[in-house]
Amino acid sequence: MADNSGAKQLRCINVLGTSNKREGQIGDLIVGSVKKRIPTSDLEKGEIVRGVIVRTQDNFRREDGSFIRFDENAVVLVDDRLEPVGTRIFGPVTRELRAQNMLRIISLAPEVL
Repeated sequence: MADNSGAKQLRCINVLGTSNKREGQIGDLIVGSVKKRIPTSDLEKGEIVRGVIVRTQDNFRREDGSFIRFDENAVVLVDDRLEPVGTRIFGPVTRELRAQNMLRIISLAPEVL
C-alpha cells in the first residue's frame, strides 16, 4: 500500500477493463481484498475495495522507449469518483497517472518520476 487508508496488504481480485486478467500495469484500476490492516483502521479484513496501481516491480515501457521499474508493487485505494481514500501518499508515483486523470494522486505524492 502506498497511502494511509488503513490497509497494509491487498490481494488483487480483478483488473477492471479486462475480462480475465489478474496482472495489471501502472495506472490500472483493480478490485482487491484487504489482507492485512492497521488495528485502528475503518477497513475490515476481507473487505472488497478499489485501487489504482502506482508502482510495479515489472518493467513498464514509456512512450519514449525507456523502461521504469520499482522495488515493490504499490496501490492507492480510491473511491467511486477515483479520489484517494487516504490523505497521504508514500513514495514516488509515475507521471503516466496523469493520462488516466489521477491528478489528485499526483498532487499528494512527494515525488513524480
